[in-house]
Amino acid sequence: MISSDLTPPVAKKVPFERTHHGHTFVDEYEWLRDKNDPEVIAYLEAENAYTEAMTEHLAPLREAIFEEIKSRTQETDMSVPTRMGDWWYYARTVEGKQYAIQCRCPITDAGDWTPPTVTPGVELPGEEILLDGNAEAEGHEFFSLGAFSISHDGRLLAYSTDVVGDERYTLRFKDLTTGELLPDEIPGTAPGATWALDHSHVFYQTVDESWRPDTVWRHELGTPVDQDVKVFHEPDERYWVAIGSTRSEKYLMIWVGSKITSEGWVLESDNPTGEFRVILPRREGVEYSAEHAVVAGEDRFLILHNDVDPETGEKAENFVLAEAPVDDPTALRTLIGHRKDVRLEDVDAFEGHIVLGYRREALTRLAVWPLTEDGYGDLVELEFDEELFAVGPGGNPEWIQPTLRLGYTSFITPSRVYDYRVSTGELTLLKSQPVLGDFDPSLYEQRREWVTAEDGTRIPLSIVARKGAPADAPTLLYGYGSYEASIDPAFSVARLSLLDRGMVFAVAHVRGGGEMGRHWYENGKTLTKKNTFTDFVACARHLIDTGATSQGKLVADGGSAGGLLMGAVANLAPELFAGILANVPFVDPLTSILDPSLPLTVIEWDEWGNPLEDPEVYEYMRSYSPYENVEAKDYPAILAITSINDTRVLYVEPAKWVARLRATKTGDSPLLLKTEMKAGHGGVSGRYEKWREVAFEFAWVLETSGAYRAEAPAQ
Repeated sequence: MISSDLTPPVAKKVPFERTHHGHTFVDEYEWLRDKNDPEVIAYLEAENAYTEAMTEHLAPLREAIFEEIKSRTQETDMSVPTRMGDWWYYARTVEGKQYAIQCRCPITDAGDWTPPTVTPGVELPGEEILLDGNAEAEGHEFFSLGAFSISHDGRLLAYSTDVVGDERYTLRFKDLTTGELLPDEIPGTAPGATWALDHSHVFYQTVDESWRPDTVWRHELGTPVDQDVKVFHEPDERYWVAIGSTRSEKYLMIWVGSKITSEGWVLESDNPTGEFRVILPRREGVEYSAEHAVVAGEDRFLILHNDVDPETGEKAENFVLAEAPVDDPTALRTLIGHRKDVRLEDVDAFEGHIVLGYRREALTRLAVWPLTEDGYGDLVELEFDEELFAVGPGGNPEWIQPTLRLGYTSFITPSRVYDYRVSTGELTLLKSQPVLGDFDPSLYEQRREWVTAEDGTRIPLSIVARKGAPADAPTLLYGYGSYEASIDPAFSVARLSLLDRGMVFAVAHVRGGGEMGRHWYENGKTLTKKNTFTDFVACARHLIDTGATSQGKLVADGGSAGGLLMGAVANLAPELFAGILANVPFVDPLTSILDPSLPLTVIEWDEWGNPLEDPEVYEYMRSYSPYENVEAKDYPAILAITSINDTRVLYVEPAKWVARLRATKTGDSPLLLKTEMKAGHGGVSGRYEKWREVAFEFAWVLETSGAYRAEAPAQ
């Protein structure tokens, strides 16, 4: 390989054959998979050096963007306190410190439901520091907080930390009355911990070799870890396991789920050494969730499911809400039937009301359903006056509470925290995300357009810009389109640095996501996955054809599974884009999904299909895999960013992709690979480091789109 400041590294070719279903693919860069090989590390470092040299001229712009983010952010800040038991819990951030500080202060009396007024930098009366992330991170280049779980009596804290980035955490326990750490320490856990009502038993999970949470354990404080009891194990590699408790604190619940099937197990929390029992046995293709409620004095489960709707006899792809007695969960009675235009997503139960979360017209919605002595009252939907917005429940840990905490935001409205008083319908603004400096939301606008896809489907396209932005503006088009994940409107302080420089930001709500209901997801997965890619291309063409932007000013952006989207559109329509930003991109999907030993692979078969067993799936994935479809054509500029300790999308995928692109493509557009050598799937840790990473990406985007001109180094 060659390594000099402005000469791109050239990875050596080592032919490696992969044969399935009579087809052989020769992979010349598979050798890059061994991160313990010094030659691999040397190659990645050479790529980093090349990227640094090629972007060195952007250093002043990067620094300017970083300072803009920093200057607009209230660095010393605190969250709105949330009541749990006899305490208000909240988090503080302090100027100059990377991580949050978890705190609490006492309530004044049992009827105290008005959060204390917070002043950033000023302690509340009786404040206690529970955990300082900065102290925990000291001496480590990476830090992530996993579990943070308070016992029901408020005396004990279970928390876990990851200081490598591999998403395996060490679980510890702290006595909050003395501030002392207990001797119990459990390494190698998944992020999470659930207390039983006796405050002496805690439940946690471990993962298998593929990083799949597969086992639930019960630990009794003060006993050796090797005496912990395995209470649940899921051998089927398609299923992930989780544990939690109901808001009522009456039940512990274990949830087992694949991409298309789920199953719940329940146990009374006051009997932590008892046996969990199944709620509804799993049936392939049926998903459900269960929430404990007390309706007309009776314990019931509120069950969201996508089984057959008894009213129509058809499968309820957008889910229905049913209820059943806790002692007979099979005796289901439908409360809310199936609708093709509404996707039911969540149900939360409280002592006196139920909260429904759902999606209609590609936007999230909330409704409150009061409980009466006889059952259910009148459902009330909360209304907001923006065209585009996102709303959802906030921290609501208490079973008995007169208010509902919720969060609200849009592309142009900084995040807001409200309390909704259920008895009166009064909505009280508790906090609006502070944006310092001269920020004025009235200077920006957002709108929804609809794009016609290849097959006639109408695709939602969200657009946000500074008012008065000219036609043919530099534009950043973002997309994801997998796992039924929806890209909802959200405010970003960092994004202002793009908008204020004349860039337009757009989101293509492509199929494979969940914005328009379950059918939106079903028509962008497995053997319909290509709809995700062609939808994005249609949105790009729409922006160009309507004169909103042009090929030389349009940059595409996506990460993880959205990085697969980036790689696919680079092959499909490279001429539409000036550049493509791909974060931790899943660009070698077929190689990964063919290897059951890799993290996440088996559970992913429900999302992509199983190419090991099904020749049709193999051929379909082979037809769109970005890595395998690199061709000798002119690609746009590409910036791929990855992390060496990523366990979800291995660094080797973008490394191989860039190497093959560089050896194959025509034209002189630069290809850049940046590998974080001390991070995982989420990238660098610490808010200042994350801001610098965003500044790095945005500087590249601004130059590539033509929104910023600087003298670039000669190739």
